[in-house]
Amino acid sequence: MNVSTHELGLGGLDSLREVDALCLFVAEDDRPLPGIAGYVDWRLCGALSRVLQSGFFVGSRDDSLLLPSDGGFTVPRVFVLGLGRRGGMDAAALGEALASAGQVLARAKVDAVALEIPGQGALDDSARLSAFQERFLPAFKGKKVAVLADKEFARRLPSRKG
Repeated sequence: MNVSTHELGLGGLDSLREVDALCLFVAEDDRPLPGIAGYVDWRLCGALSRVLQSGFFVGSRDDSLLLPSDGGFTVPRVFVLGLGRRGGMDAAALGEALASAGQVLARAKVDAVALEIPGQGALDDSARLSAFQERFLPAFKGKKVAVLADKEFARRLPSRKG
């Protein structure tokens, strides 16, 4: 597998190449949308916010949504997965969310994905990194994974090929 890191922000979003899906995680109480979800929503002219306001997708655990990027950035498909309430985020909940994301993306035949690992501010970086490596990466053996992260967290993510 090939794991790369990209800056968390519009520049990182624009730097994604040869990625066929972006995976966003949204909690029920994430308003305004934080991190890469906020940047994506901005690029989609508020499309994600409108879906949230309509109640069609609310960010509850096991909630899922597929959006087209409509040319707002280079990645064609945006998968949005609910986390439940941010206050309920612990290492086990993060592991479940990442494992579920891996299964959803594998069923959708995603070959290269970009994501921001959720849990920043709620969990320490070592717990986030462990959940990512143990629960998400197994679904992407031999595939490309691009992680959007701040510089400090990105340093902890080893770039790997194989």
